[in-house]
Amino acid sequence: MRTPHVGVLALQGDVVEHVHALERAGADVIEVRTPADLERVDALVVPGGESTTVIRLLGRFGLTQPIVERVRGGMPFWGTCMGMIVAAHDVADLEQDTLDLIDVTVRRNAFGRQVDSAEVPLAIPALGDAPFPAVFIRAPWIERTGPAVETLAERDGHGVMVRQGNVLGTSFHPELTGDDRVHAYFLSMMADA
Repeated sequence: MRTPHVGVLALQGDVVEHVHALERAGADVIEVRTPADLERVDALVVPGGESTTVIRLLGRFGLTQPIVERVRGGMPFWGTCMGMIVAAHDVADLEQDTLDLIDVTVRRNAFGRQVDSAEVPLAIPALGDAPFPAVFIRAPWIERTGPAVETLAERDGHGVMVRQGNVLGTSFHPELTGDDRVHAYFLSMMADA
């Protein structure tokens, strides 16, 4: 039996930071740039970056349909910040393509501009009692969740960490902290899949 691998989409964004955090949490990691790379992984992380650019790059590199098919077939998927926007059903007040992998409506840059970036102690009961040092950088929030979506954390009355089956979304950037609990949580999703 081969060792399970976690893929990190390596087209743009916080790729290296996610790779290091996943490795610290005990994962074998593969950077995903092609459909052949995607075939080698058992789970996929889409890091922060710029959502319209990444949607275009997914199409250009032939990754859109393979990702959608794998995730709808049960492969664990985690989108952080931009990755959550890419995974959402839709984006509030914008005509923006998404992968439609999780039944949420997100609002881009909802917590403000770059100068409004902050690290916030966030209660995430699924991770234990200690607050998580959540880093928000031009972060989206969740304006609507479908009936099958579980809200795992909120900030200012809006969802910032959600899960629907094998799909996880976070508005914040766990990869920019020294706290690997969200990465470990994702690996536990992978073990359950």
